[in-house]
Amino acid sequence: MTDQANSIRSARPVRSLVSLLAALSVGILGSLQMRQEESQAQQGSSPPKVVTTILPITQFTRAVAGDRAEVTPLLPPQMGPHDFQARPEEVRLLAQADVLVINGLGMETFLEGLIASAGNPQLQIVDSSEGIPTLRAEEPEHGHSHGHGHGHSHGHSHGHSHGHGHGHSHGHSHGEFNPHIWLDPRRAIQQVENIRDGLISVDPAGAEIYQANAAAFIEKLKALDEEIAARLAPFAGRSFVVFHDFAPYFAERYNLKAEFLVEIPEASPSPKDVRRVMETVRASGLKTILVEPQLGSNNPFEVLARDLGIQVRVFDPIETAGPEGIEPEYYLTILRQNVENLVSAFEKETAFLPLQLPLLGQAALEHLLARGR
Repeated sequence: MTDQANSIRSARPVRSLVSLLAALSVGILGSLQMRQEESQAQQGSSPPKVVTTILPITQFTRAVAGDRAEVTPLLPPQMGPHDFQARPEEVRLLAQADVLVINGLGMETFLEGLIASAGNPQLQIVDSSEGIPTLRAEEPEHGHSHGHGHGHSHGHSHGHSHGHGHGHSHGHSHGEFNPHIWLDPRRAIQQVENIRDGLISVDPAGAEIYQANAAAFIEKLKALDEEIAARLAPFAGRSFVVFHDFAPYFAERYNLKAEFLVEIPEASPSPKDVRRVMETVRASGLKTILVEPQLGSNNPFEVLARDLGIQVRVFDPIETAGPEGIEPEYYLTILRQNVENLVSAFEKETAFLPLQLPLLGQAALEHLLARGR
């Protein structure tokens, strides 16, 4: 037997072994891939593409979704719902989305035509206001909006298709019910729970992640609520005045009274509105009125404050912010700042001392406002 023959015979078993190992590898990899596909099929679809509307809804949804789902705001954080004008980019965003998370209660009046334009029959809508007790929207001349609780629970279902109506418009600018539920941390907890349940219904595979993330953020909201309640307890029953009607849920939760100048930010106050706020300031001995930072310094409250000899402080309804505003922690930070500003305002108030505004100054202010209408 030659050396070449011996080499050929010794090489055959090696080649056979290599072929066997290759076949086994292919079989194992194929089996693993099949099991992975079966597991994915059992668990549900891949993580959803989630679109949110107003700033608090983006904050709450990001808190729940964490790294599991992609969350994209429909509105830029620096733009409020009253200023939003949809562009083709927003239409495409909704056309490609799996889930749309909304505040509800007529806050997103811009959605109806936008959803129709997106033409996405698979889009699932999560209404975060479902089942939350509401307060009716009030016209300014009706008086304090905080005292009109109706315990309304509207029966929207999670994950419904885009054909569902989103407006609750019954002759009011926002809708029948005041939509600013997020400014009460207890109601915010319910919103987070609704968002959690909505995401789980669309993405069952992420249920454990959504539950854990929601539980962690809810604990922060509970701690925030307890902290605010303790901070505001000494001022129970006191009144404060804001520019537009965003504060009734906050006021109700902490046993305060909220008055407002106009129903929505873009509305122009009438002389009648001005007189009503002036009367509230006089009757309550207020030393401070509160204004949203979005209004800037060129707003009617600055004129009122000068004529009344009182201060202007900030109460942010968390409707707009810089880029950092999309983070869940931003909600906690701003609400704490609001409370500190409100406490500072209350602490500056003295016992009842009716303010005597010169009639000439009031008449000039009312004339100025009337000309601007």
